[in-house]
Amino acid sequence: MKIAVIGLGDIAEKAYLPVLAAQPSLDLHLCTRNQARLDRLGDTYRIAGRSTSVDEVIKAGADAAFVHAATEAHPQIVEPLLKAGIHVYVDKPIAYTLQDSERLVRLAETEGRSLMVGFNRRYAPGYAGLAAHPRHLVLMEKNRDNQPDEPRRVIFDDFIHVVDTLRFLAPGPVTGTRSRTRVKDGLLEHVVLELTGDGFTAIGVMNRTSGASEETCEAMGDGAKRRVANLGDVVDYRGGETLARRPDWVPVARQRGIEQICLDFLAAVREGRRIAADDALATHALCEEIVSRAA
Repeated sequence: MKIAVIGLGDIAEKAYLPVLAAQPSLDLHLCTRNQARLDRLGDTYRIAGRSTSVDEVIKAGADAAFVHAATEAHPQIVEPLLKAGIHVYVDKPIAYTLQDSERLVRLAETEGRSLMVGFNRRYAPGYAGLAAHPRHLVLMEKNRDNQPDEPRRVIFDDFIHVVDTLRFLAPGPVTGTRSRTRVKDGLLEHVVLELTGDGFTAIGVMNRTSGASEETCEAMGDGAKRRVANLGDVVDYRGGETLARRPDWVPVARQRGIEQICLDFLAAVREGRRIAADDALATHALCEEIVSRAA
């Protein structure tokens, strides 16, 4: 099975290539316009298939592609891949606007191809465990140290993980949404999202001027609480406190769910099982709503 990796930046190099290169029976094909990086990573992983354009990837006969290019380039990369009959895994977000995202999701449906969005936290063991925990109240924080930025970029490039994780952990249909933002001199400093439904509340917070880069998620209900810190340490509270740390030899890609989401996508391609992006599109729609309210 020929698998293309398009865009060879830090996320591809540190997280995805080590996972993909370890899988048997994959014929990897690398693609980037950066010739030096293409040669370095191709040599490092002994990958002969290399190209500098999406057209070359299509001509090489790829069965599926992992797209790790900059968000601005996603539509111009994903669209020709889908039209060529190639299944696509794309880093979040699909695109910076809901309109472009909707167009690509509908195109994948028309072409009968998978379009999987890289919401790896749904596969991270710590968060997957929260999904099996009582969770009448969910609290998630994902903060940054002094990184205020333009609202659309913050929401779609970063806070989207919080939005999707809250939707994933919601124990029932979401019937109410509220969001608040602090924007100063055109830069978003913090955002708060609240999702509610029958008997539950899920709250997500991002502070871009918090003084720390950190991520925590807590689920509470039925006299128990579980807290996951930085996708690794898991603390259970039920009349006491129990800490479970990530084992020393567990790869970061497995801890963060990247290995698992890659294997799910590859299995779908092998089995002819189409992965639809409709649920991911609902996350994008909520992000668009938050951006529209930012002021």
